Amino acid sequence: MSSYSASTAQRRGSVVPPLSGVDKPDSNDLPQKCDVLISGTGIVESILAAALAWQGSNVVQIDPGNHYGDSSSILNIEELKNWVNTVNSSKGSVFSNAQLYITRPLESRKYFIDLTPKILFAKSDLLPILIKSRVNNYLEIKPITSFHTYKNDAFEKVPGSKEDIFTDQSLSLLTKRSLMRFMKFVLDYKNTPDVWQPYQAAPIKDFLKDKFKLEPQQVEELIYSIGLCTTADVPTIDALARMHRYIVSLGVYGSFPALYVMYGSAGELVQAFSRSAAVAGAVYKLNTELVSYNKISKIATLSDGGRIEVSEKVIISAQDALTIPAIAPLAAGKNKTEVTRMVAIVSKDCKEWYAENEQAAIISFPPGSLASDNRIAVQAIIYGGGSGMCPMGQSIWYLSSTEKGKRARTDLEEALKRLEVSILRESTEDFEFDNVNVDDVSVRPDGMPVLSSVKLGQSLQNFVPREKLQYLLKLLYTQTTSALDSFDIESAGLTVVSPPSAEITFDGIVASTVKLYEQIVGSDDDFFDIDFEDDDDDEIAAGATGANRTIGSTTGATPAVGSSDEPFDDVDDNRGSVFADDMEL
Repeated sequence: MSSYSASTAQRRGSVVPPLSGVDKPDSNDLPQKCDVLISGTGIVESILAAALAWQGSNVVQIDPGNHYGDSSSILNIEELKNWVNTVNSSKGSVFSNAQLYITRPLESRKYFIDLTPKILFAKSDLLPILIKSRVNNYLEIKPITSFHTYKNDAFEKVPGSKEDIFTDQSLSLLTKRSLMRFMKFVLDYKNTPDVWQPYQAAPIKDFLKDKFKLEPQQVEELIYSIGLCTTADVPTIDALARMHRYIVSLGVYGSFPALYVMYGSAGELVQAFSRSAAVAGAVYKLNTELVSYNKISKIATLSDGGRIEVSEKVIISAQDALTIPAIAPLAAGKNKTEVTRMVAIVSKDCKEWYAENEQAAIISFPPGSLASDNRIAVQAIIYGGGSGMCPMGQSIWYLSSTEKGKRARTDLEEALKRLEVSILRESTEDFEFDNVNVDDVSVRPDGMPVLSSVKLGQSLQNFVPREKLQYLLKLLYTQTTSALDSFDIESAGLTVVSPPSAEITFDGIVASTVKLYEQIVGSDDDFFDIDFEDDDDDEIAAGATGANRTIGSTTGATPAVGSSDEPFDDVDDNRGSVFADDMEL
């Protein structure tokens, strides 16, 4: 049996405060009875296990693999090599067509490859759960300020504040007014349905053009970077919700809209929730799979020969269900979407793309912006060594596309080339700009001169790099994703948790978990309604001080997650938003 332990997490570099009741001696014996059996340790399954365990249910969670995470795993180099071999030899998996290239020997344990990378918006419904359950004590969460849109051979930084809009020399006064008016509208769009309802089913691009007279560049930034949409044909009602998510997240913890979890995203959350569930009494066993389940006798048979009587429900991840021939054809669910992913580790820190004191950035390549004439936006998450995923001085690039077939990989290769050219160009220290006059430079309130993005793009178009970018690792693979809702296979008496969605955010995770919880418990009233008042004071202190809960900021100290005097759940949508007040130019 392999148990989750503090020593394991600390060996990986995570900060996990020791809590009593987790690091028990390994045992090969699972209980003969349980309320809920969960096969798979994906993000939904792990949050569900913790919620049920704290509610009082007897939970047993197993996983066929030798590590936590299921399809959201975080792997070191050696684990990644084994994973690629397993994917390419497996007949049943949500992953396929994996290709791995490593240019030189790498120290395995210094790298953590996230198979399903995701970011977290500050107003996400997942953050209150992290705080309420105290799982945030086991995590290090850092900010992402920089969102870029690729256009005309340059990365345009998305305006995230009034100051950004005011100092952007590429915008006319009329465009600035239109953009500010739209930002204010999005902040409270639900209360002005008369503006958007005639367009609610129409493409968002039509709404932005007709109602707010925005220029094509601003339309693209709003759709692909602020909204993180992959096409301009997303219905207006859906796109507005996505843009609203970004705007209301600004100012919640600082001047940034999004965050990431160090050492990996969903995989780190899985381990944190698994730890919490273990404290609450859940039992875990890796290298163990569900072989069969008799819905009449309610007996589950495991690969180690064990048999467990399940009184309430058997939950199985789509990844695990695909390995059971009797249910595999039904296991992938409906509304499937294939995501093609590329991971590259390069010998550049890429600090030019990050905000000050940060180690992450988001880059969107809108349709038609690449030489491959991409029809779907390519999205990239960039992490530096300070993210804990690779050594300092290096960076890890996660690119993804929902384009179909071979064209997806062509688009990703073109996006990779643009990233390479850009970082070599922007990291050149002795580059000289020609014909710069006073009209091309503005000065920010802090005294920092800002070169016009138009002038910058013109000056850099013909740049020829003096060096080559060194790739240390390159990984390509395809992942089957689906809607986040679970579904029942009545003939087998099982409930299947769908694969993670194609989104690069955690949106929908909590709703999917709550739905499962309600099916089992009958109500979601006590979902993570945990009373910690009787906990041992020393244990609470260890949890509070043993992990770095503070979210970094580019503007000084910011509160720790959940440290506000007012509960997170009570935060008004407009709290702290940089577009909430004083909107007129």
